[in-house]
Amino acid sequence: MARAFLIVIDSVGIGGAPDADKFFNGDRPDTGANTVGHIARACAAGQAEEGRSGPLHLPTLDALGLGAAVKLASGEAAAGLGVGALTGIWGAATETSPGKDTPSGHWELAGVPVPWDWHYFPDTTPSFPPDLSAKVAELAGTDGILGDCHASGTQIIADLGAEHIRSGWPICYTSADSVLQIAAHEAHFGLDRLLQLCQDIAPIVHAMKVGRVIARPFVGTEADGFTRTTNRHDYAIAPPSPTLCDWAQGAGRAVYAIGKIGDIFSMQGIDEVRKGSDAQLMADLNDLIDAAADGSLTFANFVEFDSLYGHRRDISGYARGLEWFDAELGKILLRLRPDDLVLVTADHGNDPSWSGTDHTRERVPVLIAGKGAGSCGLVNFVDIAASVAAHLDIPAHGPGRSFL
Repeated sequence: MARAFLIVIDSVGIGGAPDADKFFNGDRPDTGANTVGHIARACAAGQAEEGRSGPLHLPTLDALGLGAAVKLASGEAAAGLGVGALTGIWGAATETSPGKDTPSGHWELAGVPVPWDWHYFPDTTPSFPPDLSAKVAELAGTDGILGDCHASGTQIIADLGAEHIRSGWPICYTSADSVLQIAAHEAHFGLDRLLQLCQDIAPIVHAMKVGRVIARPFVGTEADGFTRTTNRHDYAIAPPSPTLCDWAQGAGRAVYAIGKIGDIFSMQGIDEVRKGSDAQLMADLNDLIDAAADGSLTFANFVEFDSLYGHRRDISGYARGLEWFDAELGKILLRLRPDDLVLVTADHGNDPSWSGTDHTRERVPVLIAGKGAGSCGLVNFVDIAASVAAHLDIPAHGPGRSFL
């Protein structure tokens, strides 16, 4: 029985979103952002030489059609890509949901566009309503909170980590996404205490139509510096209707979640979750290539492109991450069963050459192995869910149409 592996390489956009002018990094619209295109350009110009060298080398993704997808999405060729014979089905997908965030992208990829406008906290200090800040402090058992602003997650723990240890107050911050993030030291505040705090505040925040509460645990000392750990946990608002995961589970199929997929979908329609660093998640994906049940759906998210490189505007790091993923994907494709489908896509952009630190509104690649070669053209995010459902031979209940 056919299996499907839906892999989201988080934030790997390819430019060309028709509504990019309505989304911003600070005062600058996202018009012209192109994550893959601009990384490729920087590599070709010798401007991404930290830990790697030369033109962007993505033979596996490019053979599936990445270069062709960039050209289709944005009208611009990506330096060094789009060469050689194509072995996969390729295209570019456009999002309709009114956000460039993780839940919007993933839900729509799974067949459910967001039916409401998200609430965003203002870029002011303080950012949060006083009653919300007071409730966080009450649930934490503290006299107040630290932060209460828009911030980079790594920078705010560097700035406030020592004060957090002295006071015991949780560090609360947000971004251009619809999110409340709470950082705390695993030893001094306690990991279980942080997770419970986020779980307790989540229903209040979700009622405001804020997409996620994210627990951001860290370790370290003031002298040696602070580092976030892999024990992050997202408490996301539940999808408003059944998604691809529910469709598959309802049809009696096993559904495996790799990375933060379980958090994003509030565990709805998911049987098994595997979490960790991207390196660990790749090992888990390799394991499921062998072990996933017949007829199953494996839904994976590799987040470090976004969290380590995109938000930090690290072009070299992003290029290294892409080249690592490309090499690992090449090994996986050699081990597929005859009826397996692998579909590689993304949830939004995060152009590391862009101003600001936030996501960029872009189209995303659609790269398919296991179904022959050719173009599926410009499609919608929801069409990806319909196409995976068609491959699995299960009913699709969303608005999308299969392009397979």
